[in-house]
Amino acid sequence: MTNSTAAKTTATSSAAKSPSGTARWARWRTPVGYALGALALFGLAPLLLSDFRLGQLARYLCIAIVAVGICLAWGRGGMLVLGQGLFFGLGGYAMAMHMKLADAGPGQLPDFMLLYGSTDELPWWWQPFSSPAVALAAVLLLPMGLAALIGWSVFRRRVRGAYFAILSQALAAAFAILLIGQQATTGGTNGLTNFQGFFGFSLHDPVNRRTVYFLIAATLLLLMLATRQLFRSRYGELLVAVRDSEERVRFLGYDPALVKLAAYVLSAGMAGVAGALFVPAVGIISPALIGIVPSIQFVIGAAIGGRASVVGAAIGAVAVAWAQTTLSEEFPSAWTYFQGGLFVVVVAFLPGGLASLWHLAATRRRQRTDVVTAA
Repeated sequence: MTNSTAAKTTATSSAAKSPSGTARWARWRTPVGYALGALALFGLAPLLLSDFRLGQLARYLCIAIVAVGICLAWGRGGMLVLGQGLFFGLGGYAMAMHMKLADAGPGQLPDFMLLYGSTDELPWWWQPFSSPAVALAAVLLLPMGLAALIGWSVFRRRVRGAYFAILSQALAAAFAILLIGQQATTGGTNGLTNFQGFFGFSLHDPVNRRTVYFLIAATLLLLMLATRQLFRSRYGELLVAVRDSEERVRFLGYDPALVKLAAYVLSAGMAGVAGALFVPAVGIISPALIGIVPSIQFVIGAAIGGRASVVGAAIGAVAVAWAQTTLSEEFPSAWTYFQGGLFVVVVAFLPGGLASLWHLAATRRRQRTDVVTAA
């Protein structure tokens, strides 16, 4: 009896200590994870990668910023946003227009307008972008303002599900077609490229290009932290409630349309910021980067990584973009099929994405611990 009692006491104390250790790890897991991410982005990547590869990584991080916004709108809000290319393009073109005007100089036309020779003066809607302050404000206000207009019109009519996804995708396609048709003022299919400077700093200088990379990495980490805090706030809980049951939330006195609208607008703002940072990092913005196909690729990266996890969505977006660059060079015709098949497999067998593997493993361990404790 004494040995049995001692064994029970030992098992009970071990079971009591286990949740404490788990709680401590849960409390420190996020700060440690972000610290390791910052170390990798700011320390290891610049040290180990060449300037060319670091420029590629900067491009991937821009896509990861879009994925964080998709995580907010789709993962938490249940809104399948297949048209983020629209907001990505608005932010990108706003920044690109300012950079072209800065390269041309005061009172001069951008080089592509001189090449096409269809106009002798700068279009009126180009003129405000000569100001850096206006350009920076437009990077946020244009995507968020358009998202507010679209969201208010759509959510008030309770459009959701596949209808909302198709509508958002159609808007991205319409924007790309509009840009292609205005070749004299938007560059058409070629888009805007051949940038020389970024707010007074030469983009031909490797040091400045590395500075652009650091700016993108810092922006990604800050937006990830802000989005995570938003998830843990009262609004984040309300957004999940709207996703699961709009009618119950409406019965409690909240307006689901306003709740979803806020998430949609913030997601559009993140896409606009990503587009603006994409321009100096890659050196081009064109309709091919903002249409239906890029919008779907944004969603695929977030879904594979884990649409409900901020870190998972960002890592998934980087991984998919890297795989696209690497595999499409060797298998140009097979990459699209591989990407689509991977998306189908993840959605069918792992809806939470790769990020849910950690939670599944933790659940299995907890179940085994409960069985041992009960025994």
